[in-house]
Amino acid sequence: MTVMIPFEEGQKALDWLALTDALAAGHNGPKADVADVFLYEGDNTLLNRSAWIAGLGLAVKCATIFPGNKAKGKPAIGGAVNLFSGKDGALEAILDFALVTKWKTAGDSLLAARRLARPDSKNILIVGAGTVGHSLREAYGAAFPAAKFTVWNRSPEGARELQAAFPDIAIADDLETAVRGADVITSATMSTDPVIKGAWLQPGQHVDLIGAYRPDMREVDDDALNRARVFVDSRETTIGHIGELKIPIASGAFSPDDVIADFYQLDQFRRHTPAEITLFKNGGGAHLDLMTSRYILEAWSASV
Repeated sequence: MTVMIPFEEGQKALDWLALTDALAAGHNGPKADVADVFLYEGDNTLLNRSAWIAGLGLAVKCATIFPGNKAKGKPAIGGAVNLFSGKDGALEAILDFALVTKWKTAGDSLLAARRLARPDSKNILIVGAGTVGHSLREAYGAAFPAAKFTVWNRSPEGARELQAAFPDIAIADDLETAVRGADVITSATMSTDPVIKGAWLQPGQHVDLIGAYRPDMREVDDDALNRARVFVDSRETTIGHIGELKIPIASGAFSPDDVIADFYQLDQFRRHTPAEITLFKNGGGAHLDLMTSRYILEAWSASV
């Protein structure tokens, strides 16, 4: 029997730290087979992602990304996630797209931050106050409960909306000042040009990049990549697909060999010194949607 898991009811059984543990465990098993298909029309994107992992099953996620919808009062992202059994191919669950996306996206970054950010990080900057920014406040708050949060957003209205949801969050007027003063910078913008400069980075910081998902998008400049030890969630779904790395590799400013590790090498996700700068690129591949969907289904089944 196929289970239908809606957003609000589905997330009641979920825990951010437990999700990161599930993602780590998923990367200890067989490597995923993944396939991505991107179709574009102007600024709009159709993204179809599929993954198959022995022991976890199969997932197919279809997403439409229409950035212009926000101005019309409509959701910018839509789609659906189907979770199939790896034993007989049966459709086990249909999960709310926003539920899987929210927990996968922020959980992906949180897994890296729990291993790369300094445990004593006290100041966390969120760059971008959209839907993902809200999720990042929840996720990072679970792992760094004593931290103070600040948000910077291109539009003050967006920053105030995030502050209304989380009254303890401060609003930064100047991005450079906010970056220089943060222990962790987590960025989720729709920018095609770097918004964070390497010259602003300080010793001991952790930089978490989420927003760029297209070949023409990036959130940091070449200097930031070259000053940091760089990690990714998946080499296969980031290096040759996302502008954050693809553009500087094409120009010769960065090399694929400069990526230290991905999640299939989690034992290498660690700091060598408190002063080094770490940088993580969250690509959010289909294998993470599968791992997250399996975690959600198991949590749902245990709660009903």
